[in-house]
Amino acid sequence: MHFVNPDYLIEPAELASLLGRSALRIFDATVSLVPAETGYRAESGLVRYREAHIPGAAFMDLIRTFSDTTTGLGFTLPGAAALAQAIGDAGIGADDQVVVYSSGHLMWATRAFWLLRYAGHDHVRVLNGGLTAWQAAGRPIRTGDETYPATTFEPHIRAAMFTDLHGMQQALADPAVCTVNALSPEVYEGTGAMHYGRRGHIPGSHSLHYDRLLSGQAFAAPETVEAVLREAGTLDAPRVIAYCGGGISATIDALACLLMGHPDVAVYDGSMSEWVRDPDRPLTLGPAP
Repeated sequence: MHFVNPDYLIEPAELASLLGRSALRIFDATVSLVPAETGYRAESGLVRYREAHIPGAAFMDLIRTFSDTTTGLGFTLPGAAALAQAIGDAGIGADDQVVVYSSGHLMWATRAFWLLRYAGHDHVRVLNGGLTAWQAAGRPIRTGDETYPATTFEPHIRAAMFTDLHGMQQALADPAVCTVNALSPEVYEGTGAMHYGRRGHIPGSHSLHYDRLLSGQAFAAPETVEAVLREAGTLDAPRVIAYCGGGISATIDALACLLMGHPDVAVYDGSMSEWVRDPDRPLTLGPAP
């Protein structure tokens, strides 16, 4: 069995064969998460990037440059103009072949992928397995900083790839939408120590822990991904909305749906961090949707 859209991923051997091409743009999008009183605190992966990165790779700052930092939520989707400016400043043109990866969890690469696809870039791939797989294959690394010359990027927004609070609230009453929570079963059920200020999950949403879709820091075999997605009901629903704590790990669920050919998948950008702000917004405890 194969993924329906395998070109959203790239393996280390193929990336190695492309190094040095003028239209190739590689980005390390690493972020580190440190447990906080509620949720996690994000720290830049710039230091890790400088210690070891794929030759030619630049650093993509998801915390500041590729986020709207004014909302108090963290990793909020920037406006179209700001996102296009960040993409152009990073040196990404419309015709460039872009590969994003992380030296930590795959979800940072999938978030970067989701942002670029949302902005209208058509040639973006995630390095399956990230820097870990690259190094395990004996590929070379560099230290220090690398950048690409700035350019201009004209956005062509794919608005359906993200939804906001209003869209999430509307989806609750729409039987055509399958909503999935990418967090661990304990967080989903509200039984674990970790939470986002209030326990539980958005009513009607199904548990689809991102970890079930992975093998280490790479996507699991297509037959495994398909089985997990089908169990959650995503492949039979006309539209899917994935959410998590802040719109990051949900992009693993979302990309998995795209890999299996689903045509209409969105990420709830504010996710639990936004939903719990209003105590009148309902939450469900336990394993049932």
